[in-house]
Amino acid sequence: MAKAIHSMIRVLDEARSLAFYEKAFGLTVADRLDFPEFTLVYLSNAESGFELELTVNKDRTEPYDLGDGYGHLAVSVDDLEAEHARFEAEGLNPRKLVEFAPAGEVVAKFFFVADPDGYQIEVLAREGRFA
Repeated sequence: MAKAIHSMIRVLDEARSLAFYEKAFGLTVADRLDFPEFTLVYLSNAESGFELELTVNKDRTEPYDLGDGYGHLAVSVDDLEAEHARFEAEGLNPRKLVEFAPAGEVVAKFFFVADPDGYQIEVLAREGRFA
């Protein structure tokens, strides 16, 4: 079977993105590969072996167009309400807490937050299928 190892996003400002992902999710630099035209920065934390790869194109000056195909990254947390409050206190501008119950039964509890480049991240309660 295949093993998911990372997901890549393109970011405009490396320092701004590193600060956001560390403050929001405790992700720190696991590896950094610097090339003449671009840099790859791999972020991880102790919760998972999965990494977020930030690609920084050195000649890029304009924000990326995320288009209409990108969905979101998702992470799970033990205490959703506490994390939402922490995000608010940190000035990360989380959206409202949601109980997703399309057929009347709660399937998931979550909120979304956008990173500095506009990528959406879903923060889910670590319960049910997301435990």
